[in-house]
Amino acid sequence: MTHVATLIAGPAARIEASHLDRASAVLPDAVIRTLSDGVAVDIAFTPGALEDPNVAPLGEAVLVSDYRNAVADAIGADAAGIDVVVQSAAGRRKRLFLADMDSTMIGQECIDELADYVGLKAQVSAITERAMRGELPFEPALRERVALLAGLSETIVPEIIAERIVLTPGGRALVRTMRANGAHTCLVSGGFTLFTGPISEMIGFHEHRSNTLLVEDGRLVGRVAEPIVGRAAKYAALVELRERLGLTEDQTLAVGDGANDLAMLGEAGLGVAYHAKPAVAEAAAARIDHADLHALLYLQGYADDEIVRD
Repeated sequence: MTHVATLIAGPAARIEASHLDRASAVLPDAVIRTLSDGVAVDIAFTPGALEDPNVAPLGEAVLVSDYRNAVADAIGADAAGIDVVVQSAAGRRKRLFLADMDSTMIGQECIDELADYVGLKAQVSAITERAMRGELPFEPALRERVALLAGLSETIVPEIIAERIVLTPGGRALVRTMRANGAHTCLVSGGFTLFTGPISEMIGFHEHRSNTLLVEDGRLVGRVAEPIVGRAAKYAALVELRERLGLTEDQTLAVGDGANDLAMLGEAGLGVAYHAKPAVAEAAAARIDHADLHALLYLQGYADDEIVRD
């Protein structure tokens, strides 16, 4: 079998036999493997067009998209709360993992939580949302938001992490399982080192990369150190780590939700848009709209008994 379709149920859903019957009907020579009962299933198949000498093979991206859409339509995926990802069956287990932080590995946007302490959360959140949708360039939008934080004490950061930051379910298991299987993991964020340091440690990443808020006398000065870690820097981090570790493109996995993640997602062997902004979900090779971060393990073919849990 050259390809695999993975079905993953969201928290309020369950994969039923009827879903598998309908999915198998549109996948040639389908072979089913359960990864997690009622939650995640692999369906291996070999696309028919690749076997027909009279039909020109589809390009990989088109083939994957066509079969993903066919399966999603067959099972009513969105209505059922089920994510569908189709990919090549070869090289699924990745050796390098890069992840965005805000609204991906955690449920919050850290800059918005900082802004709440100066009564500007609504204003800053609106800018954040537009930047993540790709409606504003990331770097100037970040400078504009950081300027509004001038005078804020850096001592509130541990309080925010302790009281407001919630780790995305499945994130620790994802990182721990990949590390246990030899992968290098990096949290790469357009956010700030004051947050990525402790949060990367909480989750278990090998390293973190992000922006540095400038501080004087214990207070934010309203500026961020240049150059800013944005879209280009995330892309560069993936390429640098891949080359340093001697890996191929296919051995890399990246996940994110915003426009500044797109270049990184596009360069990865498997780039996953996680509960992402519409333009990001549309552009990414794979998307997870319903499930939590355990989904990225199922996409690599890990079954429940192989996952390292807390």
